[in-house]
Amino acid sequence: MIGMSTNPVADNFLSFSAKRMKLSQDEVSRCLDKLSEEQLWQRGGDYENSIGNLLLHLEGNIRQWILHGVDNQPDVRQRDDEFSLTPLIHSTVARAGFNATLEEAAGVIAALDPERLLTIVDPQPNGTWRHCTILEAIFKVVSHLEMHTGQIILLTKQLLATDLDLSMPRKR
Repeated sequence: MIGMSTNPVADNFLSFSAKRMKLSQDEVSRCLDKLSEEQLWQRGGDYENSIGNLLLHLEGNIRQWILHGVDNQPDVRQRDDEFSLTPLIHSTVARAGFNATLEEAAGVIAALDPERLLTIVDPQPNGTWRHCTILEAIFKVVSHLEMHTGQIILLTKQLLATDLDLSMPRKR
């Protein structure tokens, strides 16, 4: 964080949110390092998301909610493309976009003036989540990222048929 405010609760929330995003990014990266291009786009059926689709979806969500909703950048999200049954780009491009967007959004959150946390924003003008505080938007994005990180971990375990030991190794 660029300088602490007089609100330690808000400072802690912003700092921890950015930190959690980076930790999720690290967990996702560890999974992606183990998978082939084919595995990244594999799905059990048309009703499921591939890991590649989840990367596109997370990038779109983070960009729309934080970079657009909080940082006032243009809303460029193409949500339907995030769930395409046919890969539209190579996984290295999806991964780079996810990483760049997450890094930028975590930076916006870490540098946010705590006085703005209760400002009402409209990050998803055509969606069902309208007019929320910046605090709510950050909480939603971090929890959404963590939920899909868990899915990526589970899918990676299933694709590789092995434990990933992402936390402390367990005795078996």
